[in-house]
Amino acid sequence: MRRSGLLRLAAILAALSLAPPPFASAALADTLIDNVDGFTLDREGQVQRLSGLLIGNDGRILQVLHRGDKRPARADYLLDGKGRVLMPGLVDAHAHVMALGFSALSLDLGPARTLAEAQARLAAYAAAHPDRPWIMGSGWDADAWGLSRALTAADLDAVVSDRPVWLVSADGHSGWANSAALVAAGIAGTGKDLPGGRIERVAGKPTGLLTEAAVDLVARAAPAPRPEDRDLAFSAAQDALLKQGVTAVTDVGTTIEDWQAYRRAGDLGTLRLRVLAYAAGTEAMALIGGPGPSPWLYADALRLNGVALPIDGMLATRGALLKTAYADAPGQTGLPRQPETALRNLMSRGAIDRFQILAVAHGDKALATAIAAFAELAQTYKGDRRWRIDGAEVVDPADLAKLPGNGIVGAIVPTALDPATAEKRLGPDRLTGVQPWAALGKAGPLALGSGAASGAGLKPWTAIAVATTRQPVDGQPYGGWQPQERLTREQALAAATAGAAWAAFADGHFGRLEVGQRADFLLLDRDPLLASPAELRDTRVLETWVGGRRVWAAPER
Repeated sequence: MRRSGLLRLAAILAALSLAPPPFASAALADTLIDNVDGFTLDREGQVQRLSGLLIGNDGRILQVLHRGDKRPARADYLLDGKGRVLMPGLVDAHAHVMALGFSALSLDLGPARTLAEAQARLAAYAAAHPDRPWIMGSGWDADAWGLSRALTAADLDAVVSDRPVWLVSADGHSGWANSAALVAAGIAGTGKDLPGGRIERVAGKPTGLLTEAAVDLVARAAPAPRPEDRDLAFSAAQDALLKQGVTAVTDVGTTIEDWQAYRRAGDLGTLRLRVLAYAAGTEAMALIGGPGPSPWLYADALRLNGVALPIDGMLATRGALLKTAYADAPGQTGLPRQPETALRNLMSRGAIDRFQILAVAHGDKALATAIAAFAELAQTYKGDRRWRIDGAEVVDPADLAKLPGNGIVGAIVPTALDPATAEKRLGPDRLTGVQPWAALGKAGPLALGSGAASGAGLKPWTAIAVATTRQPVDGQPYGGWQPQERLTREQALAAATAGAAWAAFADGHFGRLEVGQRADFLLLDRDPLLASPAELRDTRVLETWVGGRRVWAAPER
């Protein structure tokens, strides 16, 4: 064989060594990961150091090794960690997987730092894709652009006016449409807002901005993705998550189409991370799960746990449901997604078949509504239910005392912390209850997520850093905003691994590095327990392993 042929063969074999086989197929041999500077968080949240792992052919941990321990006499495969840092894989407690994937396949406005940059990226994308009937994109953050006015459809019409343009914000709670998209969605004229959403208007006419549930009006008018589009999007989402060290992700709002994409990936052997699914409402719940939560599929890689029920929207959009009106909008108290009676009926519909109920609640009134509903449900539905409240942007301190004893889990998204917006929306006298992470941690189990709905929002290491500093911008504000609500480094890392697994009934399956659990771990370029906040934000994942298999590796520099 010629040298060029040998080189091609070597490249193919190298690629195959990284190609992830199906979760369901057994590994070929026991694997010893040795000579690492490793750690895990035990059941009390304490750091336990380790120097190696022995992994069985089923992808579970057979032995956790410490310095001085005798190594196995033989292992079929040995990896020298070369002293690198090893820790459990991240379990993202709150994300939107398919939205993340589609953001990678469409116009990405995450890098734009000004409106002009966003317009330039739109112009270039439209020119490169003249055949697309709609221009779709995501990742914009108008607050970061420093505008003194709101975005408008005219800002987009100036660039693209011959076809609809629809751009979703980085957090997924707002949308920006051009005039053609408003016409396509049937909302170009005057009209009323729908429950749980707001069509921003001036003089009765839509401006091009839509928030919360109103986003669905334009999204439904856009061309529906084909199954093959969903498969590509899920593959892109997996790449993005694994690159950041996320080995398991909580998908909040899974549709039947999303579930089918996950199942196709499992059946074809391309499922490389674990998906903990929560159905997008009770109809999707029944379609996917039928009589109850699904079993664990593909060796603990996929499960429908329960149903996600949004109660309100975010503080930034004035969608969070508040007990007292907004300081900067005296007549508004938020956007309830549905009447409280209807919400409780949906919760009961899920609980009766033992689906886990995940309430997305951002404002203090929404939190109080969820707590009261769960307390009532707990009287009827006994056992370990782990009622979930995700979001918790504004919490009435009086309601914190109601969390213990009701089995409620709190899932936080630290990157949503925005002091300037909170001060504007609430005024100076109502800030002590804004994202009270330390208080929530004392009241009950805590999980930590990225909230990612686009590539721009997928920042799990930044989320951990913000949780420990209360500084949404690195180093600012000095000393942290409401610093009494900081988490310790150990608390934040526990919430981003074992805590998030526990919140989704995955404890005992993964989340810790202990005998019997799945060998999901990361090799890092630094120790997140010792790194400065700035260094923690810039943590680089060198390798990601799921079930004892390397499923992602950083290119060598």
